[in-house]
This record gives sequence, C-alpha cells and structure tokens, in this order.
Amino acid sequence: MGDLVNLKRFKKRAARERSEQDAAANRTHFGRTRSERELEEARSERARELLDQHRIDGGDAS
Repeated sequence: MGDLVNLKRFKKRAARERSEQDAAANRTHFGRTRSERELEEARSERARELLDQHRIDGGDAS
C-alpha cells in the first residue's frame, strides 16, 4: 500500500508553487527593482527641476 497523502496540503502546496511561478514570470516581465525605480524617479525629478530653473516667467507665456 502506498503512502497516505493529505489532499488539502497537496492542493495548497501545488497552488503555492503555481503562484510562485506566476510571480517569477511577472518579475521578469514587469520587473525593475525598487532601487531602480527610485533612481529613475530621482533622475526625472532632477531633470524637471533643471528645466524649471530655466523657465522664463512672463505675463503671457503661452
């Protein structure tokens, strides 16, 4: 006779493994690390500040 298997545990383990695989696929597809996002945000903020410093404010600047 074979080993007894708790089906709840088996199903939960299978679902967890499937979830981990989906997460890994999403990380490769969408993935940038938090530090990369923060670096990009800091660079864009710096560029926006530099552009704002060169802005000429006039009466009708359209």
